[in-house]
Amino acid sequence: MNLTESTIRDRAREYAESEPLYDVERQHVETVPKTFAGDEYGRRDAQWIVRWYFRRYFGEYPDRERREREEAFRDNEFGDVMDAIRAAVDAVGKGSTANDDPPNADDPPDADDIAGALDALTALDGVDVAVASGYLQFLAPSRFVAIDPRTWRALKEAGELDDPYPEPPSAADYRRFDDACRAVTARTGVDAWTLYRALWRSGAELSDADRGAGPDAST
Repeated sequence: MNLTESTIRDRAREYAESEPLYDVERQHVETVPKTFAGDEYGRRDAQWIVRWYFRRYFGEYPDRERREREEAFRDNEFGDVMDAIRAAVDAVGKGSTANDDPPNADDPPDADDIAGALDALTALDGVDVAVASGYLQFLAPSRFVAIDPRTWRALKEAGELDDPYPEPPSAADYRRFDDACRAVTARTGVDAWTLYRALWRSGAELSDADRGAGPDAST
């Protein structure tokens, strides 16, 4: 697909109409930045993002690996979880609102900020760079998109990335992904939350087409 503004907004609307988790996601996009900026949240609030990252696939993600990640995260001391989230908020939670306007560029997080947030989050058991990017998406939804095979694939098919999805992605891979997302949002004027919905929807359709085409389908 060509990532024009109209295409992205159309795909994002389709996402809102068809994805079962959309209403819950929208609530978290609106509340998580403020919630995690303070100390009035519990373990279940922090764990929701880990669960969301895997469960939005609705069974397509290997169940054993999902359970292992969720259990590993539960084993973290909650104080360590709060420290990691606080460090990530301090690094990237600037002007973290979610709407259809372009991100606020007054004080955007730079590469060092992003690296610091990823380092803090991936120090937790059960959190790799991919899951950490889910935290970034909800901490600053107008700025960040979560990295996963679907969002990466959609960017690659649109010519914004060249390589197949790295498994698992490194911090350097996330920087390349983030650069591609920022280029699209800057060009089209949509925010990252809108772009995420469009990429996820398109990536899901590409995956469905691959399954329908059989084992010889391109990846």
